[in-house]
Amino acid sequence: MVNGMAWIDDVFRITFTCENIETLIHSEAAPVIYWRKKEKYFSLMLEGPTPTGEAKVNMVLFEALPLGEELVLQWGDAEMPVYPGAIVRTDWFEHNYTDIHAKLGADYSRNQTAFSVWAPTATVVTLWLKGNRHPLIRSNAGVWETVVKGDWDGAAYQYEVTVNGKTTIVNDPYAKAMLANSEKSVVMNMKAAEPKNFQTTKRPPIKQLQDAIIYELHVRDATIMHDSGVRHKGKFLGLTEKNTTTSKGFSTGLSYIKDLGVTHVQLMPINDFARVDELNPNSGYNWGYDPLYFQVPEGSYATRVDVPEARVKECKQMIQAFHEEGIAVIFDVVYNHVFYMPTSPFEQLVPGYYFRYDDNGHVSNGTGVGNDFASERIMARKFIIDSIDFWLDEYKVDGFRFDLMGALDIDTMTEIRTRCEQEEIPVMLLGEGWTLPTAINPDRLATSVHSGQLKGVRFFNDFFRDSLKGSLFNTNDQGFANGRGQFIERLPHLVSGSALEKFGQPFVADVTQTVNYVECHDNHTLWDRLELTNSGNTETVRRKMHQLATGVTLLSQGVPFLHAGQEWFRTKAGDENSYRSGDHINQLDWHEREKQQDNISYVKKLIALRKQYPVFRLVSKQEINRRLHILTTPAPVFGFTLLGDARNFSIYVNPDEATYQVLLPSNGRWQTLVTNNKEKETQYIEGEVTTIGPYELIVLMRQVKIV
Repeated sequence: MVNGMAWIDDVFRITFTCENIETLIHSEAAPVIYWRKKEKYFSLMLEGPTPTGEAKVNMVLFEALPLGEELVLQWGDAEMPVYPGAIVRTDWFEHNYTDIHAKLGADYSRNQTAFSVWAPTATVVTLWLKGNRHPLIRSNAGVWETVVKGDWDGAAYQYEVTVNGKTTIVNDPYAKAMLANSEKSVVMNMKAAEPKNFQTTKRPPIKQLQDAIIYELHVRDATIMHDSGVRHKGKFLGLTEKNTTTSKGFSTGLSYIKDLGVTHVQLMPINDFARVDELNPNSGYNWGYDPLYFQVPEGSYATRVDVPEARVKECKQMIQAFHEEGIAVIFDVVYNHVFYMPTSPFEQLVPGYYFRYDDNGHVSNGTGVGNDFASERIMARKFIIDSIDFWLDEYKVDGFRFDLMGALDIDTMTEIRTRCEQEEIPVMLLGEGWTLPTAINPDRLATSVHSGQLKGVRFFNDFFRDSLKGSLFNTNDQGFANGRGQFIERLPHLVSGSALEKFGQPFVADVTQTVNYVECHDNHTLWDRLELTNSGNTETVRRKMHQLATGVTLLSQGVPFLHAGQEWFRTKAGDENSYRSGDHINQLDWHEREKQQDNISYVKKLIALRKQYPVFRLVSKQEINRRLHILTTPAPVFGFTLLGDARNFSIYVNPDEATYQVLLPSNGRWQTLVTNNKEKETQYIEGEVTTIGPYELIVLMRQVKIV
């Protein structure tokens, strides 16, 4: 008796494994493959000389085998199943077993629901709908479909799928709603789950995305604090409540964000994710980068996780509330990996297809979380595009931030951009363009070095970040703001939008592609970093350094990005990776907001300045070359001027404890617009010379005489 299994690895090749191959190799019988359904035989032969004693042999076919059928390798008296293996990652498979036009998922209408799932290697697919069994019919491309009459709104469903001899119960990867803790997919009448006036609430009328000021926010962090004054703490609805305050009367939540003046909130992942018990959300915490279902809002953010409609409606209510305040909403999306590949519906439906493998057949792990989603494959890319389309159409999202975008391929990002360009109001696209060791040609990846191929997509500027506060990966390193002007030679490059060759090696191809930041959810907050790198300085001095770094971020060309609470020196108690650290570390501390009114006012003034004067948000290299000029200043002071049509601006930054005298670019009367030195807030400067004090940032304005 011989026990074994055969895997189809290419169009004309299979790999056969068993415990004792020698018995078969030396037998007189010839191996054939039998197709039960058609009672057809396929001839094959052993490939080359095969050493005895090995557990595997390769076999060559003379014609392609049908996939999704019951195939058996017959070799003498032995019979062994033949299953699709690496064949699913071939061009032949892409050509013969994909359908980019298929409408997948549960398509609800009042009188019927159409169910459709792509599983080309499955031999049987059955729908279980509210406990009843419905067989699905397969098309040539491997799409299985059925239509069930009746009104199935709110009904739970799953698929029973037989693939590679194993039968599994699988949720729908295209599900739009779920039972608690992703137990089952749920049919959803999306229109019935819509808030009042949702369709008539307009997206904020953004003229150009270079005007954006992004504020990164975690739904739970924003309102979970006991004194946030919010009723629905840690929930979608918590960010719909207006005029909320602390017990001392200081604004919180939505009203605070509106008053701050930012144009976009970037919400950390709000789609269904792992590690938080939705039935007992206070028992756990997660940032959301452990994605489960990509088109379903997270249940722990809903007030009624036992009601599938609640998470859908309340997520829309949150977006609607931001829109009513003129604030655009960016979703942080995680298409580079799944939480756990073996139990992912992608892997259960089409094993080996949706994820990358290296040349040795090992799962690629460039993301560092166990798997890399194969965005370059037709149906994987289709899923991403379909999801983007869904969030735009159904939830009126204003932008997407792509986690580990450098693991996605350029063609996928290009298709996403093309889809977003169909919207009447510009859609913000940005992401992490880091280079990652994933199993695909690096020339195909959406990294910052390929920004020239991705015009319209913005990249987080880690060179900007590290130049201002020191290298992220060396906690002893200091930058310009906290290192007495270290890297001052990089400042012209940073403030000019990081794309002008005359100021250094371009970080991005175009000035509209840099996202400038010094702090985000990842790694230490800026304040915690300063406590590491500058422990010898006083707290007052560290706050000044913090103000310099934040100020340069808001005054540079490109799109500025702030981490929620950065404007009040947010701390996470030194926790560098707080993705599971709980509310006591991650919550926005609204009491600190009360204490730091001066710094919040400083940040608000910088935001207002940027929004008021277009010269701070130029959109072309030509305009920046014409209007931005670096000033001659005594090191380590850095200065630059911006020439407007009716007003000129001069900005000086002093990262040192000494006071310096600086020469203004022209004689006249200069008004102080913004400074972190309260003594100079209302000061006018006459003449050509002024002084800049220790750790001071100052923005001066002079009217231009129009002849």
